[in-house]
Amino acid sequence: MIKIQIPATSANLGAGFDALGLALTYYNYIEMEECDKIDITAADGLDIPTDERNLIYISAKDLFAVCGKKLEGLKLIQTSNIPMARGLGSSSACIIAGLVGANKMLGDPLTKDDLVDLAAQIEGHPDNTAPALLGGIVTAVFDGRKVHWVKQEVFTKLKFVAIIPDFELKTEEARACLPKEVSHKDAVYNLSRAALFSASLLTGKFENLKTAVDDRLHQPYRMALIPHCKDVFDIAYTHGAYAAYISGAGPTIMAIVDESNQYFAGKMKFSLDNAGLKGWQVKEFHIDNEGTKLILTGANGATLKIQSMWNIMTRNGAFSGLMTAICLRCLCWSLFRLGFRGSAY
Repeated sequence: MIKIQIPATSANLGAGFDALGLALTYYNYIEMEECDKIDITAADGLDIPTDERNLIYISAKDLFAVCGKKLEGLKLIQTSNIPMARGLGSSSACIIAGLVGANKMLGDPLTKDDLVDLAAQIEGHPDNTAPALLGGIVTAVFDGRKVHWVKQEVFTKLKFVAIIPDFELKTEEARACLPKEVSHKDAVYNLSRAALFSASLLTGKFENLKTAVDDRLHQPYRMALIPHCKDVFDIAYTHGAYAAYISGAGPTIMAIVDESNQYFAGKMKFSLDNAGLKGWQVKEFHIDNEGTKLILTGANGATLKIQSMWNIMTRNGAFSGLMTAICLRCLCWSLFRLGFRGSAY
């Protein structure tokens, strides 16, 4: 049986609507194998679809179809730590789990790029699915067929604190409230801030993040669907957050906090309780730079090996070719330094 670990994700990151996303150290675990019927159970007892409506099964079936195969049935055991309909990429985690598991069952016929593209076609946008698969922070553009993406590993002294309410917000509802058109001024406003976010995060200019997450395309409209949203923002900034934004479609609010602010979560929870928001949870995460992992187990269920999808080489050889070129260049430079320069005539 194949076991898969898939990270939660936080998308949009303020101004990067449908383009920016990052993976978090918070995981779902899926065990799956092909069988002659649909056999789906929740290891944690959650209420999940146990028939052909299950999104993991749908995604696995789609990958089989792309590869010219038919998926007769699937044995699936889900452990769903990522809360559903909270803006933390629960649906994307299911999609990636189905695709990665099905791809492994078929002998890895599709590359990482193929999986990124297929996941975006299923989800409709890549801002959650791409970082769920690849890890790190991902900038992605989906042209309707192919995802053009850049992944950056992030090593910063930052933590991402999820402030999770006790109610759901469906993505469909959160998208329905958005305007059909935006002004040129608002588009420029967001473009400049989305660029500022990535640059500031990667260069350590964290003082820019509060400005960088400001947005005019989705957050002002979605705030009306999230009771006390502005109050939570204000509390986060009072306790020293660099930035606060609506994670994905919401209703979770994400605060970006310096690692040295060790009591932020406790202060946040205390203030929320005092404000009458006792049902809200506060959870601390970091950026997951590796993305989805395959956990290979033995016959007795013991873990034998953990493979990051980011580190597994693609079958088309593009990644291995790049690494070969780098190694050859290093070898040539080493030989040159040692004096093996050849003869001059």
